[in-house]
Amino acid sequence: MVTDHIFRHYPDLPEGQLAKLRASVVNTITLAELALELGVGPLLLLGKGEDQSGGREKESILADALEAIFGAVYVDGGWDAAALVILGQTSDAIVDAAAEPGRKDYKTQLQELTARMALGAPVYEITGAGPDHDKVFTAVTIVDGAPRGRGVGSSKKRAEQVAARSAYAAVLEQSGNGDDLDESA
Repeated sequence: MVTDHIFRHYPDLPEGQLAKLRASVVNTITLAELALELGVGPLLLLGKGEDQSGGREKESILADALEAIFGAVYVDGGWDAAALVILGQTSDAIVDAAAEPGRKDYKTQLQELTARMALGAPVYEITGAGPDHDKVFTAVTIVDGAPRGRGVGSSKKRAEQVAARSAYAAVLEQSGNGDDLDESA
């Protein structure tokens, strides 16, 4: 639904920018933020262990729950009802992302930066610690054979994004272009 909306409302954006725009709206982080704003967490029925380990605030659970709500609206009310709800909840994120597609996606930004600088593609080394229901992931970003960034998160993707942001800043600083870092992301 978001893809259809973006395609119809931003016809002048090239395909790559459309993909970045969609990815910056339809992802775990953005959907979890929307779920928090809507107060979805306290409404979830969770197992005792998940509830005690902070499941009501976990990005992956919140994003999945919001997607389930959107799906239920679609099943119950059809395309038009779902469009009204989904686009009503994501419209601000779409407008913000359209202003600068990919702004929050540091993995993509880092990959583009390292390609421009002929440093090769970044590599992510990921480790996890803790019990399966409450695992914490650590990612280290390797650029040009050296560790350039480190990130910790409740998911591998989140840890990679944090590590990519750190590496992006380090690579820019090393190249003397540290002022180019987008602090708004």
